[in-house]
Amino acid sequence: MRSKTFGSRFADVCIWAILLLLTALCILPLLNMVSISFSDRVAAQANEVGLLPVNFNVSAYQVLLGDAQFWRSFMISVERVVLGTSLNLLLTVLLAYPLSKNKREFNARNIYMNLLIFAMLFSGGMIPAFLVVKELGLIDTIWALVLPGAVPIFNVILLMNFFKSIPASLEEAAIMDGATKLKVLFKVYLPISLPALATISLFSIVGHWNDYFSGLLYMNSVSNYPLQTYIQQLNIDATKITDVSQLKALASLSNQTLNAAKIVVSTIPVLLIYPFLQKYFTTGLVIGSVKE
Repeated sequence: MRSKTFGSRFADVCIWAILLLLTALCILPLLNMVSISFSDRVAAQANEVGLLPVNFNVSAYQVLLGDAQFWRSFMISVERVVLGTSLNLLLTVLLAYPLSKNKREFNARNIYMNLLIFAMLFSGGMIPAFLVVKELGLIDTIWALVLPGAVPIFNVILLMNFFKSIPASLEEAAIMDGATKLKVLFKVYLPISLPALATISLFSIVGHWNDYFSGLLYMNSVSNYPLQTYIQQLNIDATKITDVSQLKALASLSNQTLNAAKIVVSTIPVLLIYPFLQKYFTTGLVIGSVKE
């Protein structure tokens, strides 16, 4: 009966209108970037490009994708995402499981928890972090991009609260059958924690893929730049282009169209990954963020 009243129908219309507006606010800027990347230099510089390309051309992508360093940086970013996300997941799981227990089961729980909260709120700063990485001999290596953020504390707290929501009777039954704590974690907890694991995996993947500043900080050579760092500093420089087809493309190319192409290319991998994790994302985020 409630769904047939005028008030409920009006509320549904308002909710749908708000959701459509928010969707448009997210999609329209991206469509504009795509259109600019496929437009020529004059139209882009004159701000004549809307949701459709003007004087369609692929010069920006021709220069960007024809660059050998672009593909090297792309593979460095892929390697970083694989190593970084794997390490993040491993350390997050191994830290969140004992912290999900009470003080009687894990005596040092409060000590570790206080240290994590303090580290999440305060940091030593950029210069101490750089000096530590330098003294460890990690400059210009992939590990300089992975190890400084190996333990994402927010993800640890998220997964810890998810583990707390799992009934204790499952663990008790496994222990009565002779399972060790480690076996309980990998055989009982992890199989039913896919929503939370998918959520923190998405956070780690996006974080590693989108980060450009650590590449500027820890890499001395452009050949070691991850993708986001490389395309952030990439500008049109005809003196560095030797391919004839790329030189011809410069005639209809500007930094504005090149920047738009950078955004589009760097966004595509995340857009391809997200649909596979989206079904777990909301469940994992909501369950792991509530403490009963």
